[in-house]
Amino acid sequence: MIVCIAEKPSVARDIAHVLGATRQCEGYLEGNGYQVTWTFGHLCELKYPEDYAPEWKRWALGALPMLPPRFGIRLKTDKGVDKQFAVIKRLFAAADRIVNCGDAGQEGELIQRWVMQKAGATCPVDRLWISSLTEEAIREGFASLHPAEEYRHLYEAGLCRAIGDWLLGMNATRLYTLKYGRQERGVPPLSIGRVQTPTLALIVRRGQEIENFRPEPYWVLSTRYRDTVFTAVTDDSDDEGGEAETKEEGAKGTVRRGFTDEAQARAAMDRIRQAPFTVTGVSRKNGTEAPPRLFDLTSLQVECNKKFGYSADLTLQVIQSLYEKKVTTYPRVDTTYLSDDIYGKCKTILNGISQTYGYLLDPLRGQKLLKRKKVFDSSRVTDHHAIIPTGVAPRALTDLEQNVYDLVARRFIAVFYPDCRFATTTVNGQAADVPFRVSGKVITEPGWRAVFKQPDATAAAANGTATATTSERTEGTEGAEGTANAEERTLPPFEKGESGPHVPDLVRKQTQPPKPYTEATLLRAMETAGRGVEDETLREALKENGIGRPSTRAQIIETLFKRNYIRRQRKALVATPTGIELIGLIREELLKSAELTGRWEKKLRDIEHGTYSAPQFVAELKAMVTDIVHTVMADNENRRITTVPETGVAALPPRLQQAATESQQTQAADAPAKPKRRIIRAGSTCPLCGQGKVIKGHTAYGCSRWKEGCTWRKPFK
Repeated sequence: MIVCIAEKPSVARDIAHVLGATRQCEGYLEGNGYQVTWTFGHLCELKYPEDYAPEWKRWALGALPMLPPRFGIRLKTDKGVDKQFAVIKRLFAAADRIVNCGDAGQEGELIQRWVMQKAGATCPVDRLWISSLTEEAIREGFASLHPAEEYRHLYEAGLCRAIGDWLLGMNATRLYTLKYGRQERGVPPLSIGRVQTPTLALIVRRGQEIENFRPEPYWVLSTRYRDTVFTAVTDDSDDEGGEAETKEEGAKGTVRRGFTDEAQARAAMDRIRQAPFTVTGVSRKNGTEAPPRLFDLTSLQVECNKKFGYSADLTLQVIQSLYEKKVTTYPRVDTTYLSDDIYGKCKTILNGISQTYGYLLDPLRGQKLLKRKKVFDSSRVTDHHAIIPTGVAPRALTDLEQNVYDLVARRFIAVFYPDCRFATTTVNGQAADVPFRVSGKVITEPGWRAVFKQPDATAAAANGTATATTSERTEGTEGAEGTANAEERTLPPFEKGESGPHVPDLVRKQTQPPKPYTEATLLRAMETAGRGVEDETLREALKENGIGRPSTRAQIIETLFKRNYIRRQRKALVATPTGIELIGLIREELLKSAELTGRWEKKLRDIEHGTYSAPQFVAELKAMVTDIVHTVMADNENRRITTVPETGVAALPPRLQQAATESQQTQAADAPAKPKRRIIRAGSTCPLCGQGKVIKGHTAYGCSRWKEGCTWRKPFK
């Protein structure tokens, strides 16, 4: 008998259906020579400290560091887990072969390997590795099973990650709680984590940058000529003229673009007031813009947060649901590429979604699909490819699922459209001795932009109008993502040498503080170890050193909320007083540096690729933990946490309060800070289980964890 083990009952049912195992038994399905059973996520976990040494049960500084010579696993304490594990153990004992059908990723490999180890499985093991749950994908997967040994490095990386989290979390949490925490009964411990603490440090530091920011005045000189606003070109002006903002996720605030001395600015104003304005040059350059990359999990979470205000955790739940409904591929990925063999299946996938997106696919019919190196590159794909539709027609999706699916589908369709072509026109002018500049952009061929076009934009593109980029920016209107869009309007034709009257203007402005993190910008910062990067190519290169994994970053953010170390103010993420004080207490840079943590993540990836030793990684972690314990124990300063995590709204420094508020004034859909009554809407936390998210069905609201047994339901009125 061949025993297949999946990660959850719903996936087991899909696999059993394809294999012909249709007879329902207690804890498994059977038929056609197969027995298909399942876990409920993690059935096993690393042992508790007291399982290694009884004296480690009591929290005491003298017991630190806790360094087990060999780590072991235990069953989770739960009657349901005990019952299902007994079934699995019995099936494994009689099996001729086992097929590991766990989630095709590092965590999924770890979950099933631990179960097999705990059950004492001795028969040969194969691995099912698929990127979608369609019947075709399951059949292809079983036709090409891999020996489990091929995934040994993947398991070792997952094991080292779990051991690292145990070593740092168990030791540092006890160490800091006993050394610096409040000892009153009922006060929660100070939670320290390998990824959690550097992430909190990013938010705290951003808050400190905002609070310590000192605005500097500057003066922008502009003039209106033929209903077009030209901006004076100063030494620090960018190539386009006008103002600019840093591209580092709002980390440094607004860059100054203008005169720093008011006297100089007013003198220039006086010189040009009576002088005519003359066009000194007109240049035109043609350019192309490739379509945006396909989604990995992080970029999808970022886009959903920007566009819909979804949290990273909610987006993960929704895309996981779409995967289980067989309409999108495996979601927990960190690549934006497809392997070359997927190209041959793309027409079939597009045909599968033509009922919904036929009007977007019509321009592609009758011609060979484009194959870009930025899309199809097997060398950039490891475990899984980017998130794309499977070709199964989407039906009966909730509103949340439809929104996320539409993003994935349109991004996939767009990569087969031609590049967007545009022409950039730069007009230089001069009044007296002061140079001016304005730039405009004409989209000559929309290309892939047609896939995302809004009605107004379609009309504008059809007319071939140019848009002018000027310095007339309304302060405080920048989006939460830390970018700012200049005013756009038609740029009329200009001729070199033409001259005429103009209306000058001088405006006093001041540099702006950086933006608070949103979930979107925080996810990007985690992905690049705190270095804000807009360029997609550079961001791909930095992923190897990011903190956390795509599948765990949402959970890390949620953990910070649960610990009351951070809170939301509209869409901004701000640290609570406890979070701020905790980071202030930690002097060990290893614990709170995103870049140093990113190096540990790089080593874990190297273990996964077989280029770094797992035992060496664990030995280095133990040495690091030992060093941290000795350093903190030697601290003779009487430092203590003075605040207690609050459940209400924490007080913030005034500048941080203002920045967090202003950054999201346009987010009307967000809940008010102190609602008089609890409002249940899609995306809210389930009021019954407290873990799932509220989703909207056809006749009622329900919980996203309904497959896990949550029964909460609220019919529409």
